[in-house]
Amino acid sequence: MPARRRGEPMSGPGEASEHTRALHAAVLEQLPFEDREDFQDASRGRLASDPSLVLQDATGRVVWDMDAYRFLQVGPEAPATVHPSLWRMAQLNSLHGLFEVVPGIYQVRGYDLSNITFVEGRSGVIVIDPLISSECAAAALALYRRHRGERPTSAVIYSHSHVDHFGGVKGVVDQSAVDSGEIPVWAPAGFLEHAVSENVLAGTAMARRAGFMFGPGLQRGPCGQVDAGIGKTTSTGTVTLIAPTHEVTATGQEEEIDGVRFVFQLVPETEAPVEMNFHFPEQRVLCIPENATHSLHNILTPRGALVRDALSWSKYLGETIELFGGHTDVMFAQHHWPRWGRERIIDFLARHRDLYRYLHDQTLRLANRGFSPTEIAAEVKLPVELALTWSCRGYYGTVSHNVRAVYQRYFGFFDGNPAHLDPLPPRQAARRYVELAGGLSPLLAQARDELARGEYRWVAEITSHAVFADPRCAEARELLAEALEQLGYQAESAVWRNIYLVGAKELREGPPSSPAARRVASPDVARALSIEQLWDALGVRLDGPRAAAAKIVIGWRFSDPQETWTVRIERGALSALSGRVADDATVTVSLTRAAFDTVLLGEGDLAELFASGAITLEGEAVKLAEMFALLDDGDPAFGVVAPRTHPGSPDARSAGS
Repeated sequence: MPARRRGEPMSGPGEASEHTRALHAAVLEQLPFEDREDFQDASRGRLASDPSLVLQDATGRVVWDMDAYRFLQVGPEAPATVHPSLWRMAQLNSLHGLFEVVPGIYQVRGYDLSNITFVEGRSGVIVIDPLISSECAAAALALYRRHRGERPTSAVIYSHSHVDHFGGVKGVVDQSAVDSGEIPVWAPAGFLEHAVSENVLAGTAMARRAGFMFGPGLQRGPCGQVDAGIGKTTSTGTVTLIAPTHEVTATGQEEEIDGVRFVFQLVPETEAPVEMNFHFPEQRVLCIPENATHSLHNILTPRGALVRDALSWSKYLGETIELFGGHTDVMFAQHHWPRWGRERIIDFLARHRDLYRYLHDQTLRLANRGFSPTEIAAEVKLPVELALTWSCRGYYGTVSHNVRAVYQRYFGFFDGNPAHLDPLPPRQAARRYVELAGGLSPLLAQARDELARGEYRWVAEITSHAVFADPRCAEARELLAEALEQLGYQAESAVWRNIYLVGAKELREGPPSSPAARRVASPDVARALSIEQLWDALGVRLDGPRAAAAKIVIGWRFSDPQETWTVRIERGALSALSGRVADDATVTVSLTRAAFDTVLLGEGDLAELFASGAITLEGEAVKLAEMFALLDDGDPAFGVVAPRTHPGSPDARSAGS
């Protein structure tokens, strides 16, 4: 690669290197690509598909575009810029349309990241997991009705608390029909709390990281985004939420919903904080929403979340086999495609049971021998029988980041090495690494040589220091971009590919001016927060240094629901006490919850709310204004692959910049 001088323009996506091509050639020899069983299962039962699938919201903005993936034709070999195993999965995930699982149970796949399932009941159709966006869910329901008749929605089931399994609910049912009791909404106990809380406190950072994980800003194509491992990508339409009216509270609970018998199994702290499997005993069908799909899943998702419990995950899969294995002829999930045949299903579940147990146990075995998480990630390899099983491959989760997640669950961030207990902030460390290398020029010369040898991980490490030491150095940014690009081309995990390629794109073009990922929870999700959760959300927005000298005590009286709170800001921290207004409150606010939501969501005119009496104040109104002035809005496009340079960032202060 010819050297670039500082200030020269950067290139766009490049070709696969000889080292990347060699890696892909080896993969073609190692994995059983002659096995086409998954293609047969993924195509089985397809009743219809839309030749063009581009969905828009009410303003005409595109929220889902499967046409962009037409380059993924089933048959052609993988291009050199895509890992052959990932190309295979991307082709499988491109098969979209209406599918019959068994008579009476149908899925629409390829209309969002997840699947939506329709179970025909006595009076209508039961909708399971209505996708992320209401536009996508409505289009999927319309496709079903075009081919199965105008059955009304008779019930909704949320299998678990992730947004791709509830966000489109208002595309399949009206709030009024639920409120009237006409249509029940079922979910596992604890669903609402976890559905609204996961992305709220850390929502801005999670949304920014999700932009790397799913690659919404990447061009679709062989040099860009091809898949997300468990589906194509996330839709960007209207996220909605209707609170459940009925709960599943115990494994073994049986319910008849619109004439269809369900037997439920609760599987908390696995792929989601609250999740459930369910069995249709009369049809001998099992739904296992996301604990055993056609990929190794995440013990810790790269966008960020609470670490999941790999040990419980494995045990629950063992319980699933015992509960339902002998009575199941068909199994489907809310991602990927079904599986037919009792023995095949039991084998599938057993492999996934052993997969998560192996990752858990081997991580702790090596930790107990003194290995660090990075060393464990390099050491753990799946047994051959699992490694050659397509559904255990790492298209979404990976062995590498999952074993580090298991380590984190037990030991936290610190690997035990005293040198790692209090490391220098990135920019300080970067400048000293560059100084140690003799300056940017020798460091970049070394990086060019290592890039030519295919040592992309090492190039990424040393050039990242160069970029953080001098973000304006075009050659450092381009060398890092080229290393990340080849790592992306080599990645079997769709998530890793997206993260690498988004990193390369941002090094060349800068962070997005308006991130494609959502910055905050949708209005429906925000309105579902309890008042206590709202105070928690405001607390993490409080600018502690600016609030350190403030003393603000505000009483809050809500008429709907009837709750009274005291919110106190002292010593830079927000605390909230339920049940009374404290004697030292200097202002008391009386309002409805709807008025408070309007203020927080910026949906109405504050003066009009006061004029109408929806909000009234007694006391020092200036204290209320002072509280809101101390809130930090966050930065939805903060720097990731290059340093955060906005004034006031911790790293900028410590680096003196």
